[in-house]
Formats: sequence, C-alpha cells, structure tokens
Amino acid sequence: MTTRGSGSSSGDGRDGRDGRDGRDRAPSRRVPRPASGGGGGGADRPRPRTRASSSGPRRPAAGGPRIRLASPRPRLRLVSVGLTLLLLAFTARLLQVQAVDAAEYAEKAQVNRYVPMTLSAERGVITDRNGVELATTVDAYDITADPYLFTPEQADVKDAPRRAAEALAPVLKADAADLEAKLATPDSRYVKLASMQTPQVWDEIKKLKSESADREAAGGKRNVLGGVFAEERNKRVYPNGDLAAGILGFVNAEGDGGGGVERQHDKLLAGKDGKLVYAQSAGRRIPTADAEENPAEPGSDVELTIDRDIQWAAQTALEKQVDASEADRGYVIVQDTRTGEILAMANAPGFDPNDLSGATRGTLGNPALEDAYEPGSVNKVISMAAVLEEEAATPETRVTVPNVLPRGGHAFHDDVEHPTWYLTLNGVLAKSSNIGTILAVEQLGENQKQANKVLHSYLSDFGLGRRSGLGVAGETPGLLKPPAEWDAAQQYTIPFGQGLSVNAMQAASVYSTVANGGVRIEPTLVRGSRGPDGRFDPAPEPEEDRVVSGKTARTLSRMLESVVDDDQGTGVKARIPGYRAAGKTGTSNRVDPQTGRYSGYTASFAGFAPADAPRVTVYCAIQNPTEGSYFGGQICGPVYKKVMEFALKTLQVPPTGVKPPPMPVTFGAGTDGTGGDGGEGTDAGGVADGG
Repeated sequence: MTTRGSGSSSGDGRDGRDGRDGRDRAPSRRVPRPASGGGGGGADRPRPRTRASSSGPRRPAAGGPRIRLASPRPRLRLVSVGLTLLLLAFTARLLQVQAVDAAEYAEKAQVNRYVPMTLSAERGVITDRNGVELATTVDAYDITADPYLFTPEQADVKDAPRRAAEALAPVLKADAADLEAKLATPDSRYVKLASMQTPQVWDEIKKLKSESADREAAGGKRNVLGGVFAEERNKRVYPNGDLAAGILGFVNAEGDGGGGVERQHDKLLAGKDGKLVYAQSAGRRIPTADAEENPAEPGSDVELTIDRDIQWAAQTALEKQVDASEADRGYVIVQDTRTGEILAMANAPGFDPNDLSGATRGTLGNPALEDAYEPGSVNKVISMAAVLEEEAATPETRVTVPNVLPRGGHAFHDDVEHPTWYLTLNGVLAKSSNIGTILAVEQLGENQKQANKVLHSYLSDFGLGRRSGLGVAGETPGLLKPPAEWDAAQQYTIPFGQGLSVNAMQAASVYSTVANGGVRIEPTLVRGSRGPDGRFDPAPEPEEDRVVSGKTARTLSRMLESVVDDDQGTGVKARIPGYRAAGKTGTSNRVDPQTGRYSGYTASFAGFAPADAPRVTVYCAIQNPTEGSYFGGQICGPVYKKVMEFALKTLQVPPTGVKPPPMPVTFGAGTDGTGGDGGEGTDAGGVADGG
C-alpha cells in the first residue's frame, strides 16, 4: 500500500512534513519544481498556498537585494548648518543697525516723525510821536513742504506731488502745476508753497490733512498731505494805507525791510526768530511727545517824530495841488524849528505799502530825499545871509537893478522885462530879483573869485552838498561843486539858486536854521525805540552848528516877512490870518531827468511861522506843473498856507502879537520898483542865452 508522500521521495528527499513546516517559516517566493519521471502523480497535485501569498509584502528571497531606509543624520546636519548661517546673518545685521549705523538709522527713523518749524519773531510796531500805529503786524503763515516726503518711497504712491498739488491749489489760489513742480523738487527737504497766508487758509489746509489722514486710517487712499506744514509768520500791515509811505517804506516777501524806516531800522524792528521741533504722526502734532523749543525774541517798537494828523494834512494838500497842476510829482516837509524833528514828509504821487503791485519805480521810495533839483529863488536866503553876516550890506542898502546885467559873457535877466528898479536889499529879496542878488553877492569879496569862495562856505554850512543827517538809504547829497570849479555862468547863477541841486529836506533845513536863530539842528525822524521789556531808549541828540549869528537870523526873518506881508512881495498867497509868516517863493528852470536838458519848471515855497517866535517850518516843491500857473508863489504858497494853519492849530501855537513896522522895499520918488505882475510869484529868471 502506497502511503502519502511516497511519490515525493524521489524529488528533494523531503517528506510530507515539509509543507507544514513551510507555514512556520517566513514567506518565500514559490519556485516551481521540475517535472520528474518518478512519482508521476506529483505533477498534478495542487500547490499549497502560504499566508504570505494572500496578505502583506513579500520579503526578498534569501540571497536577493535588500532595500534599506537612508540615515536622517546628514539631512539634520544640513538643516542645522543652514539655520546657523541664517541666524548669523540676522545677528550681523542687528549689530550693524544697533551699533555700527545706529545714528544714521535713528536719523532716518525721525524723518517722518520730527518736524522743525521756525518761530518768527514779532516785528516791532512803528508809531508816530503820539503813539498812533503807522505800521503793525498780524498773524500769518508760510505754507511749506518737505519734497522728500512726497517721493514714491516715502509716500508709497507714485503721483503724490500731483495729488497734493490738486488738493492745495484751490486753497492757496495757486497754479497746480507750479505747486507740483515745487513738491517734486529733487534732493530737497524744504520748499515754500505760499507766503503770508491768513490763519483761515492754514485752518482749511489742516482740515484737508485731517480728512486725508482719516481716510487712510479707514483703509482708503494714502494721506499725501502729511508733508505739508506751516511756519508762523507776521504779516506787516499799514493801517493808514499810503500815508507816510515814503517814510515808512515796506517789508519784502521775506519779511525784511525793503525801504524807509523799515529798512533803516530793520535789525531793531525784526527781533530774533526762534525754533520749534515737534513730533508728528499722519501730519498731526503729537501733544504728549517731547518738543524742543527756542522761543523767538520780539522786535522793538520804533517811535517816529512825525505827527499823523499833520502828515495827513500835508499829503492831502499836496496831492490836490499836484493833480490840479498836472505835475509830475511834489514834496512837502514840515519841521519843528526848535528841535529839528520832522513833523511830516509827504510825497505825491505815493504808493500803498500794503499792496506794492500798484507801485512804480518813480513812486516807490522817498522822492523828498532822493530827488535832486535846482532850488531856484528859495536859495536866495543863503545869499542874503552871507551878505548880512559879512556886513557887506544891510536891509536898507540901496541896489539899482537894471533890466539886463552882462556878466562873464552872458546876459542875465529877471523873470520879466522891467525898467530900472530902485530896490533896497530887502526889496531885492521881496521881489526875488536875480540881478539884484548877483549885485549883492559881488560885495562878498574884492573880486569874483573871492566872493565865490565866501558864498560857497555859507552854502556848505547851511547843509548843501551833503546828506541831511537822517541816515536814510538812498538820500541824495545834491550837487555843490567847489568854487574853483564854477564856470562863467555858475558863479552868477548859483547866488539865485541855479547851477546847484538840493533835495527837499536840505531846502527845508535852511529855513529852519534861520528860524532857530541861526543854529542848524540836524533833522531827525526817529524819537527812540521801546524794547520788549518796555524800556524806552531815546535817539541820540542831533548835532547843532551855528551858521549865522542870532542878529543876522532875526534880520533875515524880518526880510522874509516882507515877501509875504508886503503887497509888492511874491508870497502874498501864503499869508496866515492871526500869525506873522515869513517865507520865500521859488520858480526855477528844471532839468528833465530823462533827457538831462532844461524842460519845465520847479515851483516852490519855503517859510516858517510865527515869524516872531518860530515854531514850524513848511517847505513845498512841485515838479513840472503843466496846467495853470507854474510860479512858486501861485501854486506852492497856498499849500504852505493850508499845511501851516493846520500844524499851528494841531500844536496849539497861540497867535502872535503886534506886527513890527514894515521894512522898505524901494527907494526914490516915482521908482517904486513895480513893473512885475503885482508880486504874485514873479521870481523866475536866468541867463538870456540859456547858460
């Protein structure tokens, strides 16, 4: 009987237990056995299955390739090295920021945080002698910007300058393109967008900045106005408009004095600016943050010698006459004869320092000090002072005045054709005779050369040929050549006021010197200054020089009264009821400043009152009157009268006493010296051949 497994004995020599034992070993790939001749039944047996064949991975057969997982240690070492290098880079950068470049980065960090602001000093006030404000200041702002904050890197938008300009243009009333160009200025940290803006304008800009910042905080568009700031400024204001503009001057766009007292005393008025550095965020100041502040020091107030009311009276009377005469311009000086203080200095036409857009080159400035012109017959008072002081003649000295006087190859005339006049020296002045003045001055020396030298010394002592002493920039010294340089005509025309030039202040000072008893007091325009502490510093005392004796001055005063009070005088239109007035008319040939040739006339009148106790000097000159009369007595005499009457009342000067006996004008029966036009301004004259 054949047993199970007998057929397999001739195979690999394993019995039937090999199949069971196979279940206990690790699964292995089953390899088919080769066909065998013995045990034919073995090929048809079903192949036994192992558990490994139905589930789980099969292990490779013994002796085949084994798959092993790579070790994680190399990867961990690589990651560790990378992290270490990264940490080293961060550490190096941190050391650079915190230690090496700390100051630089701290400065950059403050670019958007701290804002420097100039604290403008309040400019001092200019007042008249009574404390009335003539120039003062009000709050204003300069609108500025930092172009760096409008760059794409800082603003985080490419078109920040354009957007900001479009928002600001309507408020500043400026061109948006111009504003954009300023905001886009390369390599700049400061630009000025607008000057001297009102507080209302800055409030509107602050409102725009606030709204823009709120929109950004809410997630809207970027705030492009964060780089716009304001600097507090002081806007100069002149409450009286063009009143005394020539004296006051003006302040330019930078806040500096540009003329007149504003320029002359700029350092005193300006004070010293301060500085404020504050922290800001989104264009707003952080109230709790630290701020560095150096307060501004306000300027001092300047008190002038002028009286606002007298200035108004002088300017009003002058403007009316200049308009009526259709003249180029005119000046009026009012001076206190006792102190030399200027009570008024008017120019017409003038300008408004609040708005310089309407000013012209001819009106901007102070023509009363800047214009040089030939004074004419008002200058004859110096010739008479020299004759009296040198005792070459007296007021009663007789002077025979022909119709024509030949001298130095020229023929000299008076203003009108006349028969021979028989005048006293007083009459020569009263009738303003050119020929009589030449004849009187010739008595100053043994020859003409010596007479010229003596006359020149008196002209110089009275202040001609040099600046008046006011110290105002632009004042002309006039023109007075040395006597050795006088030509054949000048040595005879200078005695009656042609061939030399003066300004209005110099001419007024001559009459104030006579009124002050022969002592010239240097004119003054500033009484003093008052500092921020309230202390008043008076101006230095003016220099005083005696020019002629008191006796000569009193005699001249009496002779000048004849010009006004005597019916044959040329100044009858300057009479003032209740007061004794002394004065002198002038009508001179005028040099046209454009062509340098004689064209038209300069009409003038100078005088003081009361003649017996002088208090006020008034001088008026009108250039190139073209409508109506051009004689000084006719058009400047009435101006003198109006201004003098107002000044005497304002200063409460009492009327004078009884008039003294009149001084004779003529001598000889039937030769009263008449033949002019009744003494009403007929004082022009010159050389027949135009020399």
